[in-house]
Amino acid sequence: MIVPLVEAVSDTCGGKAGALGTLLRAGLPVPDGFVVPYAAYLAAVRDLDLGESDGPDAMRPAIEARPVDASVIDALGRALDELGDPPVAVRSSASNEDTGRASAAGQHESFLAVRGVGGVADAVRACWASLFSPRAIDYRREDRPDDRPDDQPPGDLRDDRPDDRREDRPPGELAMAVIVQRQLDAEVSGVMFTPADPYGATEIEASWGLGPSIVGGTVTPDAYRVAGDGTVTRTIADKRTRLDRHGTRLVVRDVPAPARDRAAIDDATATRLAELGEEIAAVLGGPQDIEWAIADGRTWILQARPVTAAPPPPPSPSATPDAPAGALAGTPGSRGTATGAARIVRGPGDFARVSPGDILVCPFTDPAWTPLLRIAAGVVTETGGVLSHAAIVARELGIPAVLGVPDATGRLHDDTVITIDGTTGAVTTRDA
Repeated sequence: MIVPLVEAVSDTCGGKAGALGTLLRAGLPVPDGFVVPYAAYLAAVRDLDLGESDGPDAMRPAIEARPVDASVIDALGRALDELGDPPVAVRSSASNEDTGRASAAGQHESFLAVRGVGGVADAVRACWASLFSPRAIDYRREDRPDDRPDDQPPGDLRDDRPDDRREDRPPGELAMAVIVQRQLDAEVSGVMFTPADPYGATEIEASWGLGPSIVGGTVTPDAYRVAGDGTVTRTIADKRTRLDRHGTRLVVRDVPAPARDRAAIDDATATRLAELGEEIAAVLGGPQDIEWAIADGRTWILQARPVTAAPPPPPSPSATPDAPAGALAGTPGSRGTATGAARIVRGPGDFARVSPGDILVCPFTDPAWTPLLRIAAGVVTETGGVLSHAAIVARELGIPAVLGVPDATGRLHDDTVITIDGTTGAVTTRDA
């Protein structure tokens, strides 16, 4: 019923948990924990009473309405006691997540600062249900361009896809495992992409506090580039907010002014992270997208998955043409150019105003906005880094993205025709 994280493998616990288990067995620094495997999810949904006409949309409320089985709660209680009943992070590990073909970055639920067996059981059930959230369904539809239905009911063993598209999924089944790990109260967190070329550069982003502010794109992080010869270049951002745990709550706090433009890590730490990334890539067998955190002076690995869509290289000043007068400048997030009507989107209330071919202009892009990225021609954000979940999804979908354009939602206006260049980071209006 419960699998120690050190014993987790992809076939029964999903790609995310399987990778962490592999790293633990290799002696790498991963927080201790356990996994609720596919089998528990499949048992929970096997006898859901759904009508023949009910599709994936009916699965989520059905799972959310069902109490977690007493045997699962008992097993969770024993596993938490063995950890010492600390605050924990509860994270999805789906059968279609963190594969070499698709990241599913940010498409399923994760919960931090969870305490007690009741809270953990609720979080596990929410992770199960998130397999059928609108954004996860939409992401799978984009990732599966064949004509078969988007999802088959749990327990339906049909699968007419070629074997090389089934990844780690149990045959014909969509399944969700759930990772429960000791919560780290990180002082600094970040993301790292290891290079495909042995002599390539490692890309690192870092900011204060817990990692969701970086992967969620709500803060623009410091960016570091560690070249193959060990040379470090860096761009220090104005990091105005940080996310921290306060008891069983997550709180967003203002970063004190002196720390906003102070480097979150020094060059020596960036170099050590790159060396750790190289070791992780060697263990897992290819370039990796790695989430890391520093707590109490120690570096920890929170996640490692194959890089599905590498960011564009930083533009060379000598190779970049002068931007037109009046152009806005940001960070290249996803290659390509697009021209379309600007659509200011500040939250879900604006979603209905987005039409195919619009260019999203928003403070940041939450992973829940994935359906918008499918119809948009491109995206411009005010905050966020190139390694954030939304930037990864934009690259997977092949739409250009320009990130970190200050006050983009105030400087651009609805229906203004704009052109964005996701390779150079330029945003121009028709009359610029």
